[in-house]
Amino acid sequence: MIGNSSKDVIRGLKDVAAAETRISYIDPSGSLYYLGYDIDDLVGHVVYAEVAFLLVHKRFPNQSELDSFNSELIANMRLPEEVVESIKLSPKGAHPMDVLRTEVSNLGEFDTNVLDISPEENLRKAVKLIAQVPTIVATIHRTRKGEEVPEPRPDLSFAENFLYLFNGKLPDKAEADVMHRIMILHADHGFNASTFAARVTASTNADMYSAVTTAIGTLRGPIHGGASQKVMEMLDDIGLEAEVEEYIYGLLGDGKKIMGFGHRVYRAEDPRTKHLRNIVQHLCNQKRTMDLYNKCTTIETIVHQRKNIYPNVDFYAAVAMDALGIPKDYYTPFFAASRIVGWVAHIIEQYEDAVLLRPLSNYVGEFGRPFVPIEKR
Repeated sequence: MIGNSSKDVIRGLKDVAAAETRISYIDPSGSLYYLGYDIDDLVGHVVYAEVAFLLVHKRFPNQSELDSFNSELIANMRLPEEVVESIKLSPKGAHPMDVLRTEVSNLGEFDTNVLDISPEENLRKAVKLIAQVPTIVATIHRTRKGEEVPEPRPDLSFAENFLYLFNGKLPDKAEADVMHRIMILHADHGFNASTFAARVTASTNADMYSAVTTAIGTLRGPIHGGASQKVMEMLDDIGLEAEVEEYIYGLLGDGKKIMGFGHRVYRAEDPRTKHLRNIVQHLCNQKRTMDLYNKCTTIETIVHQRKNIYPNVDFYAAVAMDALGIPKDYYTPFFAASRIVGWVAHIIEQYEDAVLLRPLSNYVGEFGRPFVPIEKR
């Protein structure tokens, strides 16, 4: 007799450890570690390329290695002309994340060693993807504005080059510092949905481009990477600062979710939040940023008092990116351009683990249904 599976179902895989990793650790009490380093000790003390090197090579570089790595990233930022043309031909109304997903997949077509997952090839592909995902994002933006993408500058850091290519103007010192911090804070975060999706794809020995494409598709969702855009849409929808309380109490009264709040893992405040809040505070010399910040602090107070939950990384990240001149439909692509380093590090680690991720499911359907031929239905 056929029977149902008796396995316990863990909805959403909550608290299930699917694999071992050395890359990052989330402490539910409110800490985040990259390769054992507390992010509180990294933010403001290292540049994004250092963290990228750390996650890929599993150690920090010395100055010579960092200079070489930064130069290698910049040298790889240029896209195949066919990819640039494909971006130009994409529908102007398509979300940038949809174009990014397509063009990362497209990149795989131009890699003659796409199926080689040897350590040397994995490292080469990792560098190329870390470098080119930001360029794709910048190219989408500049193309839609009818403007050319500047050539990367060897005298700038990799993170500065990303902002330079995107905005078309050299970032000042404060903007460069903010860019490094934002990208570091988004570099990795355990087995989040997009990272796990990438690892599932990599576990089949699919190529790195396929695995990253999987991750981008997963990050696209509004309850994962798309949350920052939803935060800014909420802040813009509120209008005047004086309307915040009525708006938020109305959402809470209707039982609706406040975007940018709560986290599956943390029991305390997301450790990235304090850094992003601090970034926004220091950018409040702009009137719009000050207005947005004031709305955010009021919302934070109300939601914590009513629901005892804290803002997550998406809440203040939206305001920080707005202050850098980044349109809200590019918040998730900027997230992807930062998280790409975590994705490739996890993909490489999954190749090394060499196990197919294949969970079971509990079947709750019927058995033995009588088949009726089509002429009798």
